[in-house]
Amino acid sequence: MSDVIAAAAEFARAAHESIDQRRKYTNAPYIVHPQAVATTVASVTDDPATIAAAWLHDVVEDTPVTLEQLEAEFGADIAELVSDLTNASTPADGNRRQRKAIDRQHTAKADARAKTVKLADLIDNLSDIADADPGFARIYLSEKELQLEVLTEGHPELFQRVQKIILDGQRALAK
Repeated sequence: MSDVIAAAAEFARAAHESIDQRRKYTNAPYIVHPQAVATTVASVTDDPATIAAAWLHDVVEDTPVTLEQLEAEFGADIAELVSDLTNASTPADGNRRQRKAIDRQHTAKADARAKTVKLADLIDNLSDIADADPGFARIYLSEKELQLEVLTEGHPELFQRVQKIILDGQRALAK
């Protein structure tokens, strides 16, 4: 593991632990999610900046960490990737549908490397949603199907995996 990846992993762990963030449905320490995303990203690229961004992808959105702090710690390239991965909408932007449309527009403009991280993020987030929360899963799968339309520049293998997970989830919920 490169120094920047190891530093990003430790930074993410500390940031998420600082607020005792937990995974919804399992209550596991949140760091299991960035770790899973980084592992998936590392399976398709050896680019240290992309893997570091995978570790850090939720710190600005979920913790007090700012993009300026990330840039000071990891440089502009990684901070820009994390910015691409951070939701652009705020609660003041309207209802969930409106906010997700804003976030899709933001993601559409993202670097292809960030789109690869986003695909890995979806793989982890979609992995058990249908079983954990079938009611919400219907909404979530539909949202992610729309999001997939702007992720075509991401890694093709991950893109196909997300397509399959969404289709399988929709079929399971239709039964």
